[in-house]
Amino acid sequence: MSIGRLMQGKPHADTPGVTIGAPRSYELCGAVCFAGRRNRAFSRLAALSGAESGDRVLDVGCGTGYLTRRMAAVVGPRGTVTGVDPSPSVLAYARRRRGAGQGAACAYREGVAENLDFPDGSFDTVVTSLMLHHLPEELRPAALAEMGRVVRPGGRLLVVEFRPPRGALGRHLVHGGLGHAMSHNRTDLLDGLVTGAGFEIRGSGDVRPWLTYVQAERPVSRERTDRPSR
Repeated sequence: MSIGRLMQGKPHADTPGVTIGAPRSYELCGAVCFAGRRNRAFSRLAALSGAESGDRVLDVGCGTGYLTRRMAAVVGPRGTVTGVDPSPSVLAYARRRRGAGQGAACAYREGVAENLDFPDGSFDTVVTSLMLHHLPEELRPAALAEMGRVVRPGGRLLVVEFRPPRGALGRHLVHGGLGHAMSHNRTDLLDGLVTGAGFEIRGSGDVRPWLTYVQAERPVSRERTDRPSR
């Protein structure tokens, strides 16, 4: 069975065009797609986020909470990590897996990326992984703008997306010829989306086997940086 088929599901009622698979399908997809390297890849992404001990972190489109839990380990018990996703069934699965361990306890809330229900500047770090390609193209700028709104000035953003395989075997494994959004994922547009939302890009690269990322920061306002010290 192709990964593309595993990810198929019914569109979420509140977000037309967004496909939500069953929670167990997401987990099975991760196990197959990353060929045993999923934990290593997402631990690497958590480190690339730049989050520090005690940070307030938001994971947008958190799904089953795989990255959310790794962010909790990074920020430690003094930090907070909140995952947001539009699917109640996926969030219920994430809550059952939330074990805090030595890290922050993970909280999960239902919501959509283009209308985040948090005050301005609520978070030190915002992360989003494998979410944007599920959104209709016209909603993606609004989603990034919302992430820019809820992260504090000087705060960090990590956007992670699927990088379509270049080889024929990889393409067959992931897409299965089904025309899934992953088949035509325009990762070359990420930089423009991120800067268009007011962020400054700090880095980018790939994480094996199929991921690409952009690191960015919300600038501190000129008024603050130019203000004379007292």
